[in-house]
Amino acid sequence: MTAPVDTERARFNMIEQQIRPWDVLDLDVLALLEQVRREDFVPVAHRALAFVDMQIPLVGETEEALRNGWCMLEPKQEARLLQDVGPKAHEKVLEVGAGSGYMAALLASRAQRVVSLEIEPRLARMARENLQKAGIRNAEVREADGSHGLAAEGPFDVIVLSGSVQEVPHALLQQLKVGGRLGAIVGNEPMMRATFITRTGEASWTTVEPWDTCAPRLAHFPQASRFRF
Repeated sequence: MTAPVDTERARFNMIEQQIRPWDVLDLDVLALLEQVRREDFVPVAHRALAFVDMQIPLVGETEEALRNGWCMLEPKQEARLLQDVGPKAHEKVLEVGAGSGYMAALLASRAQRVVSLEIEPRLARMARENLQKAGIRNAEVREADGSHGLAAEGPFDVIVLSGSVQEVPHALLQQLKVGGRLGAIVGNEPMMRATFITRTGEASWTTVEPWDTCAPRLAHFPQASRFRF
C-alpha cells in the first residue's frame, strides 16, 4: 500500500526540488506535471528512475541509448521547454523526437493537436503505445525523419525539438505561422543554449536564449565539421 504514496512523494520532490528551482513557475505547467504520469512513459526496467534528475535510456543498452539520443530528457528540461514555448489550447504543434511520448503528452494537454515525428522505429512504437494507454487522443506519432519538418501539414503554431541540434534549419522556421514559436536546444557540448525563435513576419524572426543546458543530438540535422587545422 506504500507504493502510491512513495510515487506521489517522488513526484512532489521532482517538482519542488528540480523543476521550480529551474524557474518553472507557471502554475498550469506545474499542475500538468502532477497530472501526466511520467512513470507511465518510462520503460519498466528504469521506472525507479522516473523522477530522477537524469536522462533515462529508452531502448537498447544504456551506453548505446545515450550515445544515440534514445532517451528521455531530464524532467527540468522538459518542463522548462514546455513553459517557455507556451502552447495554447487552439494551437497546432509539431514535435521532432518523440522519445517515449512524454513530451508529446505534455504538449497535447496544452494544445489542440500534436504531431510528433520519430525516426527510430522502436521509439515510435513505444510513444504511440504510451500515449494510447494514457488516453491522449490529440497526439499522433509518426515514424519519420523530422529534420525537414512536415511542410505539407504546416504551418504550425509551435515547433519543439526534443533534443539538441547544432543549428536550427531555415526549413523549419519557414513552417512556423507568423506569431509561431520554435523551441530547441542549440549548440555543442559541453554547453548548449535553449533557443526560442518567434516568427514576427513573412521574412523576420526574433531569437532569445534564456538558459544553458545540454541534450543528446537529434538524428539527421545538419552538422558542420568541427575539424580545424
